[in-house]
This record gives sequence, structure tokens and C-alpha cells, in this order.
Amino acid sequence: AILAEARSWIGTPYRHQASVKRVGCDCFGLVRGVWRALYGPEPEAVPPYSRDWGSVTGKEELMATAQRHMIEIDPEEIAPGDVAVFRIRRGTVAKHVGILSDADRFIHAQEGVPVCEVTLSQWWRRRIVGAFSFPGADR
Repeated sequence: AILAEARSWIGTPYRHQASVKRVGCDCFGLVRGVWRALYGPEPEAVPPYSRDWGSVTGKEELMATAQRHMIEIDPEEIAPGDVAVFRIRRGTVAKHVGILSDADRFIHAQEGVPVCEVTLSQWWRRRIVGAFSFPGADR
């Protein structure tokens, strides 16, 4: 169900802070949209956030949000349907997420690109700093 829903977002245009299938979303909005389809309303209100997330404060806001509502797993154990959290640059906070679709691919939204399914290359793998399962997901 997770992958079917995530794949149904493919082609949704990138829109910062948005989370509406076929209208627009960012990487976090994609995960939020999948959550709503599977569980109903989001567990907490999402405050406005900048593209740099917690870069100014140094707080790991994205990781903290995932820890509050999802099941944290070892990144080495990530499996299809799980959420990967990425730190794009060393020394900065994690601020990108995607949903693993198979052992070597993931679904995500990236600025300038609609939601797509791409290869989980070594470049991306090296940047995974957290992994989470949706509550009740069959692993």
C-alpha cells in the first residue's frame, strides 16, 4: 500500500511546502501525503519551513519529526516502503527524504523535478543518516 500510494504521486510537480497529489509537493510533502492516504490526518500541524530547514538553528527538525511519528530503524536495514532521511552536505542538518521502492531505487521530490523514482546510487546511499518505517508497516 505504501509503494502504490507513493508511486501514484509520480509526476506531481515540485512545490516547496506543498503536499497535494498532482498539484505539488516537496520531499516532506510526499511523505505527508502518503501518511494521509494510509492513516488519515497528519499527527501534527506542520509549521512553515524554509528550504534550509534547521540549518540556521542547527536543530535536526526533520529527524525529530520522523522520530515522533514513525518507527526508527537501522539505515542498514532499510527496505521497500521505508523512509530514508538524507544529509546532503556534511556538517549540515538532514533535510531530504525519500521512500525506498526496492533495494536500489527510491521515490522522492526534488526542487526543479517532479516526484520521480530514481536509482539509489552510492552518492545517495552515502548520505542516508536515518531510516524509518511507517507505523504498522509489514517488514
